[in-house]
Amino acid sequence: MTRFTCESALYFINPHYLTPASGRLREIFDPATLERVGRMSLGEKADVQAAVNAANTAQQQWARVDARSRAARLHELAESIEKAIGLNREVARLMTLETGKPFPEAMGELANCASVFRYYAEMARDEAGKVAGTTQTGSFQHVRYEPYGVSVHIMPFNYPILLMCWTVAASLAAGNACIIKPAESATLCTLKFLSHFTNLLPGLVCCVPGDALTAQLLVQSSGTHAVAFTGGIAAAHAVAVTCADLMKPCVIEAGGSDPMIISKHAPLDVAVAGAVTAAFHLSGQICTSAERLYVVDDIYEAFVTRFVEQTRQLRIGHGLERSEIGPLVSEAARDKVIRLVEDAVSKGARVLCGGRIPQDRPVGWFYEPTILSGVTGDMAILQEECFGPVAAVCRVADFDEAIRRANDSPFGLGASLFSTNLTESMEAAERLEAGMVWINNPLVDNDALPLSGWKMSGIGSELGRQGLDAFRRSKMVIIDHKPRIQSWWYPYPDSVFHNAQGEPENTDFISSHSNVN
Repeated sequence: MTRFTCESALYFINPHYLTPASGRLREIFDPATLERVGRMSLGEKADVQAAVNAANTAQQQWARVDARSRAARLHELAESIEKAIGLNREVARLMTLETGKPFPEAMGELANCASVFRYYAEMARDEAGKVAGTTQTGSFQHVRYEPYGVSVHIMPFNYPILLMCWTVAASLAAGNACIIKPAESATLCTLKFLSHFTNLLPGLVCCVPGDALTAQLLVQSSGTHAVAFTGGIAAAHAVAVTCADLMKPCVIEAGGSDPMIISKHAPLDVAVAGAVTAAFHLSGQICTSAERLYVVDDIYEAFVTRFVEQTRQLRIGHGLERSEIGPLVSEAARDKVIRLVEDAVSKGARVLCGGRIPQDRPVGWFYEPTILSGVTGDMAILQEECFGPVAAVCRVADFDEAIRRANDSPFGLGASLFSTNLTESMEAAERLEAGMVWINNPLVDNDALPLSGWKMSGIGSELGRQGLDAFRRSKMVIIDHKPRIQSWWYPYPDSVFHNAQGEPENTDFISSHSNVN
């Protein structure tokens, strides 16, 4: 068996790392130092087909495994993740080198992976269908939940392992096999993490590194049957269109431009600390980052002053150093942030802090955590996903204006509010147009609750029961244990046909016939 190294440019068909047929390679560089970390292959048709063949063979066997045994395998996987501290530290180190994520946050990501496998292992074991009240005596009428077959998982760079586990755990629990296409900027850490999966059936989990072509081949393959995607709007749209053309079910999480409302009833210390974290966590490269802050006039000056003070205390540096703010993942990502800040400033916005490349970090894709004030609706930063360390602060007259402006966006992923007023909290939960709403505690998720996007932010849900249902289909089953000729079967009795009075004579027949599709 080939041993994984950062130089190997391998792909994965459980339990083996394999040399790909593709000759296309990509060098991987640390976004903080621009030093070379390793290389990866860009999967082509032969690599994709090998994974598809292996996954389909494994899935046919996995689907026949009883629910308790399937759950036991997933619990074994969870235990491996929990106990292999040394392996996880190496995965976290690679994640930091590839993506720029601070090492403590990479370790925190891995610490949350095992629980989702345990959660879905038991949920799928708990129920595999539903018995309905019968429409006919002596008829057993129920629905079965069954797997689709092979699911494709196209992953982002920001939470490459945790988000993969969310959908892979649900799909495996439902009885599917999985093929993962990791982000190009998080390939090595993903491949290394997959060594946890070797207790599963051969071929049940595969990983084909690559680019947009690789993803396209996986989505379009007749040997894949469902798709989970997390990434940018343009790629999400392309995946959704392809899935629609093929009538292939998909779960799409396409990002957002999340609003945060700071009410006059906000606990100021908590609101400032929460805003700093929600805006600048992972250098703002989170789909649910607070990019638009709407601060009520009564406390605007006090909030902004302290928001700027605490933001200036954040340490910028390499993810393996003591730092909260690492680099952006690529030069293109930083260029977009620069463009949006320059556009806002040219239209009248004011830079309260940041707004530049740090002078002591000329190498790497660093950008200072930035706060803009005086932001107006004609500025691109309020309409696009920035995905960088920039918080656009808007002064609003009252709570109602804050809600109205928070909803004035093509996105609807998450939204948050800081307030100790119960009426405001309940109204925000009802009126904010987003798949997730946080009151006084932003960015929190729960394995048992769905993560969904409204508007342009996505289709379907991850996590919760909805996350499991995304990877299984229903089959209605009617069983009559005692076969008998039904009253509505052919040939019809003469009494049911139209008569001179325009009414059928046999209404009992009509009643029995109404239960038929």
